[in-house]
Amino acid sequence: MEVESTVIGITSRDPQRLYEWYRDTLGLPVAEDETMGPTALNAGGAILSFGVHSEISGPAKEPARHLNSLFIADIDAEQERLVAAGVRCIRDRGREFWGGVISTFVDPDGNYIQLIQLHPGDATHEAAAAGQKA
Repeated sequence: MEVESTVIGITSRDPQRLYEWYRDTLGLPVAEDETMGPTALNAGGAILSFGVHSEISGPAKEPARHLNSLFIADIDAEQERLVAAGVRCIRDRGREFWGGVISTFVDPDGNYIQLIQLHPGDATHEAAAAGQKA
């Protein structure tokens, strides 16, 4: 299979609110693709599209089942920015066995968002891996 593009549909009872949160709080840029409609955002090489679904109600019942993972260059700065903005962090940044660092947040609908930095190497990451403050 040759995939030409990737669109991740995120459904919500209030897709406009969720779209605005991903745009304004996470800081994802608006997708310049008119076919995706007015509530689409760029997330690296993928597009996040927000819409409604008749079978959706309340917060995500199993938020760990589907993880929105965003690979970023500076997990320290992004975690600090999101925490300062009041975003709920459920997993402080920590080094994984494969060498990367992951931090997990919750969006307004209860979905999990993982921030991942693949190649950390500064003192902050070393301290986080050891469970200490840098």
